[in-house]
Amino acid sequence: MAEAKTALVVSAHSADFVWRAGGAIALYADRGWAVTVVCLSFGERGESAKLWREPGMTIDRVKANRKEEATRAAEILGARIIFFDVGDYPMRIPDAVLYELAALYRKIRPEFVLTHSFKDPYNFDHPLVSHAAHEARIVAQAHGHEPGTPVIGAPPVFLFEPHQPEQCEFKPQVLLDITPVWPKKYEAFKAMNAQEHLWHYYERVALQRGVQASRNSNKTIKYGEAYQRVFPQVAEELA
Repeated sequence: MAEAKTALVVSAHSADFVWRAGGAIALYADRGWAVTVVCLSFGERGESAKLWREPGMTIDRVKANRKEEATRAAEILGARIIFFDVGDYPMRIPDAVLYELAALYRKIRPEFVLTHSFKDPYNFDHPLVSHAAHEARIVAQAHGHEPGTPVIGAPPVFLFEPHQPEQCEFKPQVLLDITPVWPKKYEAFKAMNAQEHLWHYYERVALQRGVQASRNSNKTIKYGEAYQRVFPQVAEELA
């Protein structure tokens, strides 16, 4: 039996992968792919305001809550999840974490990678994680880095949609039809109780991208996700 194809999602905080790439994750998991999600932090400082309003809240309790939510969301979407716990607001990524991420690239050998946009003036953690995901990919391709393990090839990288795409200079070059798995994505939304205010916002985003996907195809698409390619697409034909 052939091994399952793999995909890697590199997320800054515990909920980013749900809002931005939950459809892609569920879609490929349903196709039998092994999807791995890496969360660099739990979003415990900057993205857990609802929890911090509770009396007597502590950083450890917030982390535990966000970890539980993200784990549940990943289960719904059909992915396995790994937490690096490097902190947030501000986030700093030491070399040891970069090497750990590069080792993961070599271990799972993803067919493609999803991560954050290159720019985000509202959240410095997001472009930092995008940079780390790209740098780890390059390290994993280097023959002189831990030469005892095989280097990876050149998996394409797609940037998922930021919260405010215009300010992040995000260009939606790929519109993915996620209509078949939308119920799973929305169920994963509901697992992220600490950020309930974003559920309907990202439902509207999915509907808007679905309209755009329909206009750019000959299909009727209700829900979509937008991605920006980093590297050229290599093909033998254009249509």
